[in-house]
Amino acid sequence: MRHLPVRMARWSARHAGRAIAGWFAFVVLCLVAGIALGTNEATTKDFWVGEAGRAEATATEGGLERSPTERIMIRARSGELDMAAAGAAARDVTERMRGLPQVESVAAPVRSKDGEVLLVSVVLNGPELEGRKNVVPLLEQTAAVGADHPHLVVEETGSPAISKGVNDQRDEDLALSERISLPVTVITLLIVFGSVIMAGVPLLLALSSIAAAIGLSMVASHVMPDAGVGTNLILLIGLAVGVDYTLFYLKREREERARAGGRLGPEALVELAAATAGRAIVISGLAVIVSTATLYLATDVIFSSLATGTILVVAVAVASSLTVLPALLVIIGRRADRLAPRRAARRARRGKPARAGKPETGRVFGALLRPARTRPALTLCLSVLVMLGLTVPALGLKLIDPGKDTFSRDIPAMRVYDRLTESFPELFVTHEVVTRSTPEQAAQVKRALEDLGRRAQTDPLFARAPKEEPMVRTSADGRISVLELSVPHPAPSAEAIESLTRLRQDHIPATVGRLSGVETAVSGDVARGRDYVSHESDKLPLVLGFLLLMTFLMTVWAFRSVVLGAIGVVLNLLSAGASLGLLVLVFQGTWAEGLLAFDSLGAIASRVPLFLVVILFGLSMDYQVFVVSRIQEARQNGMSAREAVLEGINRSAKVVTSAAIVMVTVFGAFVALHLTEMKQMGFCLAVAVLLDAVVIRLMVLPSVLLLLGERAWWPARRPGRTLRGQEPAAAGSPADVG
Repeated sequence: MRHLPVRMARWSARHAGRAIAGWFAFVVLCLVAGIALGTNEATTKDFWVGEAGRAEATATEGGLERSPTERIMIRARSGELDMAAAGAAARDVTERMRGLPQVESVAAPVRSKDGEVLLVSVVLNGPELEGRKNVVPLLEQTAAVGADHPHLVVEETGSPAISKGVNDQRDEDLALSERISLPVTVITLLIVFGSVIMAGVPLLLALSSIAAAIGLSMVASHVMPDAGVGTNLILLIGLAVGVDYTLFYLKREREERARAGGRLGPEALVELAAATAGRAIVISGLAVIVSTATLYLATDVIFSSLATGTILVVAVAVASSLTVLPALLVIIGRRADRLAPRRAARRARRGKPARAGKPETGRVFGALLRPARTRPALTLCLSVLVMLGLTVPALGLKLIDPGKDTFSRDIPAMRVYDRLTESFPELFVTHEVVTRSTPEQAAQVKRALEDLGRRAQTDPLFARAPKEEPMVRTSADGRISVLELSVPHPAPSAEAIESLTRLRQDHIPATVGRLSGVETAVSGDVARGRDYVSHESDKLPLVLGFLLLMTFLMTVWAFRSVVLGAIGVVLNLLSAGASLGLLVLVFQGTWAEGLLAFDSLGAIASRVPLFLVVILFGLSMDYQVFVVSRIQEARQNGMSAREAVLEGINRSAKVVTSAAIVMVTVFGAFVALHLTEMKQMGFCLAVAVLLDAVVIRLMVLPSVLLLLGERAWWPARRPGRTLRGQEPAAAGSPADVG
């Protein structure tokens, strides 16, 4: 692996045209293959988890699965509801809906207790997750009925309409995040390189890597179903790491160009950059891929989809840095060499001296590095105490599975949903009690379930209003039965959660639970969320254990140092812990609601912590690899341990911070999104990258390495001095491979 980046760069440099054409042919091929195969989307059964999953599997086996349902509300535009006019509108709705191929059935109108609303329930064909794809014709017919009855308000909501609204809002939000992050990324790159062409290269490669990864993810979905979140993550991670990898490579090529002073050609300069930055990019990419792969251990379709998207886009970004980037740099270098004499002549005629190389660190970086350089022990203690202090709020972490009640009210269907549950509170939550027995026990099971229903009616946590559907439904073969119980409280509320607990622990054991040979399980919105959180909590130790092990092994493999492996694990834990602490501090309370435009859930979305810890470990390894690689290189060039640390930090500080600015911008743009879960994710990633780049890499890491000296590299021996400046073409391979 050590010489692979050099060999790839050498070939690309010597065949620049073919390398560039081959890369863009690869991108087009990935997109064409993805479009041709399409996306294999996850089905309802892919989301089944825990007891709720078992209940839904059993109900589906008996043909009693939950169907996507829409609710059409008819109310007066002002004053009291005219029942004659409302009845005419309800008949119009019913007739129109029954004529749609997407509709399975339409229920008779139901009037609210206060008499102000008439409700028509429409059941769609197909499984639950298909509802959002089929709901558009229903929304169009509802709007048409409203136009034909101008004195009434006819509006529609339901899980399908809400899901469609969430997807539409997410698409708009992603477009907004791109409009925010792309300009800042361009400005950052222009500041770093001072050249439009050089600033355009990272963006070009990042965007082409994203395009290729999207195509590959569509192909991969036929092996692992797509949960609908993979593309979002490809855009998020792809822009961040794609720009970062290219940025590290470009900066190293410019350093080698400045050091060579015109003595080496573009091909040799690219090989030198590949030997150092190229190898670091490969190690960094592998670290992110290995870290992210631990998400598969969660055995969850959403995490698997996130892992697949991240792995693909990182792998493609690494490939672009090793193949097409060297070719582009050779072409740009040749052009610069042709223009150099004319630029020098113009400067001479104007009496301007030749440009001096800029120092690796400016005043800001020098000031940030000074504490670690002058007082490493004190700096280490204070920095670690600050990070631990930021971690403390994470001890109060509460998890919640955000349901539809938590979605933004900017979605029209959610505003209608609020009016629906105000008039029909029994539609907030439904618990589904599912039983499996022998056909001979069907009558006995039905009586027990009816008894359970009567017990629930006397429980203040459950709704007392009768439902329009039969209380107990039984499969044709008599083996499977379903009882639906309504709860007049939103899914995330303490009352709804307590109703599930009471149902599982008290009411079921006292009724149907007494029947021998009868399997019973509970599903529904609340059960799904609680079981999902429990499932993730159970998997967390396994995922975290493998993550720590892989991080340690990757660092030891990269630098041949057990001590550096242990340091990497501890620093990544500090960074992840501090960012999670800030996440809890900001989003679990209410003080920042106005500042960041969100409604606090009183908890953190259950998927966020596990996903963030995994991704943060991978991204932290990025900076760890690039910084320590520069230190290792300086050490191999004969510097003392102290000199190598200061030299490596000095040379990497600016580029690491520039890369961090790009990542912080990309992730920070997600704070502007509507979905609270995405806000939490973007905030935590942005904060973690900032803390890692500034506190960890400029204060904690140099302090630790300065205090440990040569012991940091145990058990590796101190290398002999390596001579720089050999031309790769003559030497066969660069002498300064780090």
